[in-house]
Amino acid sequence: MNVDLERVAGSPIVPKRSRTGFTLIELIVVLTVLALLLTIAVPRYFSHIEHAKEATLKQDLSVMRDAIDKFHGDKGRYPDQLDELVSARYIRTIPVDPITESASTWRVVPPTDTEAKGAVYDIKSGADGNSADGTPYSDW
Repeated sequence: MNVDLERVAGSPIVPKRSRTGFTLIELIVVLTVLALLLTIAVPRYFSHIEHAKEATLKQDLSVMRDAIDKFHGDKGRYPDQLDELVSARYIRTIPVDPITESASTWRVVPPTDTEAKGAVYDIKSGADGNSADGTPYSDW
């Protein structure tokens, strides 16, 4: 039987231990570093998600407003409902409001001109709350 032996100063000969794992202190240090990195990264991640949702909302509103204007320019009237923009192929589908995560929460603004035909003059988000710059989503 071959056993590696080592002499520790002032002690009898003992078998040499092979190191195969991590000590508890090493694991705690690694977990502490990971926790520190996560406390920095996670808040930035969520703020980027909110920023992306707001950018998507602005783009969706712009696209739908452009489609409403084109519909009015082509037909001489405003659409009666948002689905009319889809059926007339001005947009492919009614986009999902990224804040409310629903396509049915859009608020339709009727025309202020009493002689204008149609019911959809403008579109607003039906989301409650404020954006990162403090303006309400419903004012966009």
